[in-house]
Amino acid sequence: MPSAERASLTYAFDAYCPWCYGFGPALRAFAEDNAHRIRLDVLSAGLYTGARARRVADYPHLPAEHGRIARLTGVVFGAGHERALSQGTAVLDSAAAAAGVSALRDQPGISELDVAEAVQRAWFVDGRSLSDAEVYRDIADELGADADAVTTAYASSGGREKARADFRALRRLRVTSYPTLLLHTADGADHMGGAASTAAALTAALDQRLTTAVRKPSTQ
Repeated sequence: MPSAERASLTYAFDAYCPWCYGFGPALRAFAEDNAHRIRLDVLSAGLYTGARARRVADYPHLPAEHGRIARLTGVVFGAGHERALSQGTAVLDSAAAAAGVSALRDQPGISELDVAEAVQRAWFVDGRSLSDAEVYRDIADELGADADAVTTAYASSGGREKARADFRALRRLRVTSYPTLLLHTADGADHMGGAASTAAALTAALDQRLTTAVRKPSTQ
């Protein structure tokens, strides 16, 4: 791989996916360790859409699942999130969350990974509904973005269309579970790691794949 060329990766996540939240610290460390040689795009998935966009109380397995994720990854689910689970009234709507991610992601100079992390903190730490426009206003302020532009984009029909575009892109890539990290190569998209992967394991996988790509005989 030429020194000026960066490997292209896509991170498929859902803002309401607890396994994505658990994967976040490892992905952050991997991205920082390899910032000189990767370009990372973040796409939202539609985990809770259509008939699945329901109250959190309709998913009683979540507290036990969160306990397992915390044990495997070391992430902490905040007191605000625990209250939201106990109350059970928040609606898990991935389309709304993806529209918010898109509105933030489109702001100039904003890291897509910072956006994903901030949106997940709003739910998994603070327990705030990701259907609330004020969540995206506050994140915009936190990240130094134009809060008015973000909330306007979130409320627009274009915001929902961009969310659906993310969903379609991941279907084309045949992504059916989250989190998924893809390395794009001349042969297609290659899955890397899993929800409990460490940053070191992800870097080792990247090394192996890039070395293989360099050594692969040319077909020309």
